[in-house]
Amino acid sequence: MRNGERSARRSLVALLAIGLGVVGARCGGSANAGSSGAGYAEVRHRVTRQVIDVNASYDDFRARYEQAVPTFAPDKLAGLADWNAVGARTAELAPHGFLIYGKVDASPVMKLNGHTERAVTYLMGNHMVAETMYGKDPGVMLYAPLRTVLYADGTSKVHFAVDKPSTRFARFGNDDIAATGRKLDEKLAKLLRDLDLPVPAALS
Repeated sequence: MRNGERSARRSLVALLAIGLGVVGARCGGSANAGSSGAGYAEVRHRVTRQVIDVNASYDDFRARYEQAVPTFAPDKLAGLADWNAVGARTAELAPHGFLIYGKVDASPVMKLNGHTERAVTYLMGNHMVAETMYGKDPGVMLYAPLRTVLYADGTSKVHFAVDKPSTRFARFGNDDIAATGRKLDEKLAKLLRDLDLPVPAALS
């Protein structure tokens, strides 16, 4: 196998490892478990996926989205006095309430097998919001940051998709976490409006 092919396959394996979203969790007994066994808990819940049509080109909207939701830079929080200072700096860094903590562009790898469709996945969130849930159940980090995807389908139509946050956080068995999920719905709706995208009725 040529070096280029090996590199492409390694990239594909890494991409799939990030992208599958299938997580096996080992933990103690849980009151939230749909079914459980020794050292294992399983929670089943419904999630609402929201797919929003984008009235712009893929590249134009990607640039606009990445400008509205800047990349998280840990060095910009270094040396701050306390958590209040972190909050104030975060508000400056995230004018629309969210930051990007990770990005996976599937297009270059998929193109190796002739695919012309394009897709880029983002981890979008806000550590100040996540912190309000973290102390109640650090397992919320399975869904925080939120996962979003911008993609152009086979007809070159552009879409932005994200799971409705409250449907991700509703099943942790904690009212405060569920309430934060609903607040994230509101923050997401505002971001969509700021990006001139339609806001799904279920999010309003």
